[in-house]
Amino acid sequence: MIDSGYYPASEFTGLDAAAAAPAAPTAPAAEAGKLAVGIVLPTKDEPRWVQDETRFKDALKAAGYDVEILFSQGDSAKEASNVEALIAKGIKVLIICPQDGKAAAAAVEKAKAAGVKVIAYDRLITNTDAVDFFATFNSFNVGKAQGQFLVDKAGDGKGLPLYLYAGAASDNNAFVFFAGAWSVLQPKVADGTFVIKNSSEAVALQGKAELTRDEQAKIIGQITTNWDFAVAKTLAEQNLTAAKAEDKGNVFILAPNDGTARSIADTFAADKDVKSYVVTGQDAEKASVQYVIDGKQSMTVFKDVRTLVNDAITTAVAFLKGETPQAPGKENNGKIDVPATESEVVTVTKENVKAALIDSGYYKASDFKGLE
Repeated sequence: MIDSGYYPASEFTGLDAAAAAPAAPTAPAAEAGKLAVGIVLPTKDEPRWVQDETRFKDALKAAGYDVEILFSQGDSAKEASNVEALIAKGIKVLIICPQDGKAAAAAVEKAKAAGVKVIAYDRLITNTDAVDFFATFNSFNVGKAQGQFLVDKAGDGKGLPLYLYAGAASDNNAFVFFAGAWSVLQPKVADGTFVIKNSSEAVALQGKAELTRDEQAKIIGQITTNWDFAVAKTLAEQNLTAAKAEDKGNVFILAPNDGTARSIADTFAADKDVKSYVVTGQDAEKASVQYVIDGKQSMTVFKDVRTLVNDAITTAVAFLKGETPQAPGKENNGKIDVPATESEVVTVTKENVKAALIDSGYYKASDFKGLE
């Protein structure tokens, strides 16, 4: 757990600190009194970003650089002021996961004007040339994995109720996740395996294998959870209230992430006309891993944050050394092709949860109940 970098040695007593220190990119000593790296994350209200905060602090400390991490709490204006505050402190590299990929463009353009290298983290910043690098998971593959799971569980069934949910319309990743899922689900809607029950826009476009951004926006406008657990619960309740008994039964649910998946799953489980449900998720949050073990959530897409943080830190250190970071891929943000790294994702179910999350050192077995 310590050598893997999942927990810092400082959280425990009696450990050999030298032996327990996590590996980190090698870096020259930071200039005294200078803040080298500034990080802006979207919110403290989701466990995912709190995990990232800890990993960033530990990795940059090990790399020999001072870092300050600020949270935007879902507010693009606060995000902009966070970026300005970090620029004023003399940062050389900004790592930012934007609340709104389009709105963040103005903030990172100020950073670029100040000579700061900008790394978009997890979510792409769009329609600007002020992004130097994109460290991400393959978001299309995340959505594809979610869609494929539903397809596999459907088997040879026909006329199966399909309920679609998406992330925030302000988040570029929400569109990419949905596009990945749609690429797998749409052929199975077209052949009658699934019947979409909660989006008139999706029904109107169900004959199209590839959707334009505007077409996706029409659908997402009807099914957005805004990445908010309460919004997801309310929307699911509204959908089920509007649905007839025959539109329920054995249902299939595309839920965008773990927090919304739990809210949606609980809502469907409470409906007397829902006989069974299959629901997706992503992020392998502890609460959802327990849901998977308990059979309340069908799967989660595991994105090993340790890998993503390491990619971002390796890139930041390269910039600080005046080097060009390695970029095996690229992502077009509407204005330029941004050099990118894309980490792999893993579908986790009850059957492989131990191998994927416990044996890999990501979580401890003692964190969960009922784990075989």
